Amino acid sequence: MCETLGKEAIIAEGGRAVKGDSLRVCLVMEAPNRYTGAIMSSEEMPKAYDPQAVEDGIYAAWEASGFFNPDNLPGDRSTPYTISLPPPNTTGTLHLGHAMYTVQDILIRFERMRGKAALWLPGTDHAAIATNAKVERLLKEEGLTRHNLGREKFVERVNAFIKQSQGTINRQLRKMGFSLDWSREAYTLDEPRNRAVREMFKRMYDAKLIYRGHRVVNWDPNLRTNVSDDELEHVEKQDPFYWFQYGPFVIGTVRPETKFGDKYVVMHPEDGRYKDYQHGDTFECEWINGPITATVIKDEAVDPEFGSGVMTITPWHTAIDFEIAERHGLDKEQVIDFEGNLLPIAGEFAGMPIEEARPKIVEKLQKKGLVVKVEEEYVHNIAINSRAGGIIEPQVREQWFIDVNKPFAFVQSKHHPIEGLKSGQEISLKEVMRHVVTSGQITFVPERFEKIYFSWIDNLRDWNISRQIWFGHQVPVWYKGEDIVVGETPEGDGWEQDPDVLDTWFSSGIWTFSTLGWPDDTADLKRFHPTDVLETGYDIIFFWVARMILMTTFALGEVPFRTVYLHGLVRDEQGRKMSKSLDNIIDPLDVAEKYGTDAVRLALIIGSTPGQDKNLSEQKIEAYRNFGNKLWNIARFVLGVVEVVEVVEGVEARFC
Repeated sequence: MCETLGKEAIIAEGGRAVKGDSLRVCLVMEAPNRYTGAIMSSEEMPKAYDPQAVEDGIYAAWEASGFFNPDNLPGDRSTPYTISLPPPNTTGTLHLGHAMYTVQDILIRFERMRGKAALWLPGTDHAAIATNAKVERLLKEEGLTRHNLGREKFVERVNAFIKQSQGTINRQLRKMGFSLDWSREAYTLDEPRNRAVREMFKRMYDAKLIYRGHRVVNWDPNLRTNVSDDELEHVEKQDPFYWFQYGPFVIGTVRPETKFGDKYVVMHPEDGRYKDYQHGDTFECEWINGPITATVIKDEAVDPEFGSGVMTITPWHTAIDFEIAERHGLDKEQVIDFEGNLLPIAGEFAGMPIEEARPKIVEKLQKKGLVVKVEEEYVHNIAINSRAGGIIEPQVREQWFIDVNKPFAFVQSKHHPIEGLKSGQEISLKEVMRHVVTSGQITFVPERFEKIYFSWIDNLRDWNISRQIWFGHQVPVWYKGEDIVVGETPEGDGWEQDPDVLDTWFSSGIWTFSTLGWPDDTADLKRFHPTDVLETGYDIIFFWVARMILMTTFALGEVPFRTVYLHGLVRDEQGRKMSKSLDNIIDPLDVAEKYGTDAVRLALIIGSTPGQDKNLSEQKIEAYRNFGNKLWNIARFVLGVVEVVEVVEGVEARFC
């Protein structure tokens, strides 16, 4: 199979050439087994194309040529072209979505053949919370927990798992034919990236954008850590909805187990039904564990149209209630502990898991005559941890945050400045993130995803960046009494490092420039940044794309990439999401072994539209294997009538 190219492009792709009007790359093999790079006749070629006999050898020849590294490419390569591979998680093996890296491979090979210094930089993501959860599940099969091992031994187990996963992932990437510069391979938790993370944290802390504070967070009692808003999955659940008598008011809830600490009843200040009640009024009422004194609070957060228009608040376990309590200086009492059990405030129910306690609490309220009615089939959404499946319990915790609304002194890039901004200008992270897209310095393909991006920015809250797991970049803050040091390990004894680790998206957010040598002003950073294209799935705009824009514009004063090219999800032939429960998963390596890598790549790419989901079946992959066989037989025919010669020296390379 031959492709018309300039001579240098042929060499760059590890091919041979034949005499004729132009040079052509030929894939040749030692009949009938393995590709060797030797020229052969049509008589020596097998009649049927066998991908397994040629593909591995072709990739080995490409890699051995050294031309995946742009530093080794011949000719004048003054124009760079860069793509940072979205690093696959080290939680296991690649799935079919990763085979969509083919889009990036096409872009890189095209620009390499056009004469550019094309860099496709590979790496893997430590995926802190997902990998932590994966190893905890493996330990559970052994009857162990991370607490049985202790932090140091647990991290050793995680690192051993990751080392194995990285080897598998890299073999899979090679098998898929991706022309990555392996000499620049990176890992989000290696020492160069750890240094970059510490520097990034310190700079944002010094700019007063990173702070520590108490907020309601999304707490996973199973993993005993909080997770970000973007890592939540909301699923429908059917539960009873209870209406209780609370003094003169009727309140509704699906979670009676949270009501032990409720001593404030809140209503809208304009709700005429309750005009006789003034803000701050108190009244006595019978409640779960006996009589209490309740206080009336007037606040516009209450929806007068929902239920009775009155609600009690649980500030420790609901974000809206927490905000109401903050506005009015109200007490906040914890009712549920961090393992999902009721605390002593629950009296006789203390120590019970909430699912066990709920019906018993309702039974007690019924005996007191405080149950007004019960809606048995109330459908509502609950939040679960999309990474590990745990049901989220909102909790107040002291956490580290990035303030996205606070103005800071913007520092412009010396090499690739952002148009429309000036050094020293006071601007917030959200405003910078919006500016680089509205000004056209970052474009989305398809364009419609810009609206989704802007909508996310408009609703963006301060980013909670600390996690209570053991694996990941440990927060670079040290304490000794009232003293605090940020960034680097302090000298002397008695210092204790913050036990939390950083959200995995913190290190992923600096991926495009930390992999090029930052915080040093390296030759690679000046040459290959900003990158040209970020090609990724539309489902991680919020997880990764937006955070890279946030982090890069702050750290470098330039954009991380110029174009965001979004592909859709790969679904089965019926348009369903691939899952184990549906038994419809197509393993890219299995079908590559069966039909050949080219067939898999063609099946994914042909007919694909940016931003649209792609339906795929094994039959479609098989059809492209048959297409490859036709090309093979065309090559056999051509080689039968064309004289094969050595590469002609002195041919001028011409790039389109």
